[in-house]
Amino acid sequence: MSEEIEKAAQSAETVTDSDGLSAAKPDYEQEIINIIRGNISPKAMQQKLDDYHGNDVAGVMEKLTLQERKKLYRVCNAGMLAEAFEHLEEDAAGVYLNEMDLAKAAAVISQLETDTAVDILHEIDKEKRSLMIDSLRPDIRDEIKLIASFDDDEIGSRTTTNCIIIRENLSVKQAMSELIRQAEVNDNISTIFVVDEEGDFYGAIDLKELITARSHTYLDSLIATSFPYVYAHETIDDCIEMLKDYSEDSIPVLDNSNKLLGVITAKSMIEVVDDEMGEDYARLAGLTAEEDLQEPLKESMKKRLPWLLVLLCLGMLVSGVVGAFEKVIAQLTLIMAFQSLILDMAGNVGTQSLAVTIRVLMDENLTLKQKMHLVTKEMRVGLCNGLLLGAIAFVFVGLYIMFFKHKAALFSFAVSGCIGISLVLAMLISSSVGTLIPLFFKKIKVDPAVASGPLITTINDLVAVVTYYGMSWILLLNVLKLA
Repeated sequence: MSEEIEKAAQSAETVTDSDGLSAAKPDYEQEIINIIRGNISPKAMQQKLDDYHGNDVAGVMEKLTLQERKKLYRVCNAGMLAEAFEHLEEDAAGVYLNEMDLAKAAAVISQLETDTAVDILHEIDKEKRSLMIDSLRPDIRDEIKLIASFDDDEIGSRTTTNCIIIRENLSVKQAMSELIRQAEVNDNISTIFVVDEEGDFYGAIDLKELITARSHTYLDSLIATSFPYVYAHETIDDCIEMLKDYSEDSIPVLDNSNKLLGVITAKSMIEVVDDEMGEDYARLAGLTAEEDLQEPLKESMKKRLPWLLVLLCLGMLVSGVVGAFEKVIAQLTLIMAFQSLILDMAGNVGTQSLAVTIRVLMDENLTLKQKMHLVTKEMRVGLCNGLLLGAIAFVFVGLYIMFFKHKAALFSFAVSGCIGISLVLAMLISSSVGTLIPLFFKKIKVDPAVASGPLITTINDLVAVVTYYGMSWILLLNVLKLA
């Protein structure tokens, strides 16, 4: 016993608390590894591992050898392994599931949340996947097939049947008995869902209200019939705002006939929001999907090339526009030095407006008046920032040209004035473009995140080039005749 305590102490990290005192922070992963690599009996090992959270067990699996993982599979029961698998990425979980014998793998699958089981099974070889599914109990097999029937972008694909469902015509005593019976296999018991004789969703009961209710109380008085729900075939994009708005542990999922299929849990809601944010972030970066560290070269190229080809065409258009102002550049070569200033500021402003607009558009109930307010607000911000930065550019660029390029004051401040005016116009137009493009995509039922950062930046480059060289041609060459 003293040896184990000494090992735990050695594996602990030293941290400093708010009082500046040293405190031992246990290194749970190292403790788990030491237990697995130890020589204690399987029963004793299982009892020790059962004290750790599934997330800690999941964290050590990649650090174990194949033989050590197989030892872990044999020692732990299906419930313990399932708890760890809930915290693994689907591809890693698929690899580990393939390492188990068929019976143990099927037992683990049967203990997982239904949506998690479906995701992991997609990572298994087709032949072994069929054998695993055939090894499951008929009711679990039917649940998995039901969830797998939904597309990945439908809310039904994130549904689990791990919930308590009772009939609406029960007494409080009968409802309690049914709760106790179902709680043996379902651990999401904080909310009890109620259906009628046909299986149609009727409402929900809070566990506390059922426990504290008197036996003579009518169950109907406890049922909240206004409880939120979603339909399985609704897309995640359409449901995500409602899922975020309600702080419920689980929300019922119905089929098109209003039959209760299962629930989407708080854990799944967090995953849905996280996945959607990841996809939006990828699209903002000009990717067709998310990437990870282990992504093969070919897959990474496939995700990046489509937008890069679009941006290449737009870039050639920008270059063509610059070429159209060749005579302006030939007569005033100095203005080329400040082209990047206008382009960069326009691109940054457009990307900022894009980010704000996409965030606002997550509200599905946005009215036309609110959308117009968003456009005018972003244009006002762009104009005010443009005026401030344009004034700064006018002063400092004018001084730079006069003292470092040794030009006359009139010439210097004429050029810097042109730059300042171009900056104001470019930032005003770019802020409106960064707002109107995602609004347009939303209008035509396309994900506004498709109006990605690189796309907005390239369009704003085009706007900035036309604005800058156009103003130079009008003000410097035709009005002031500086050439």
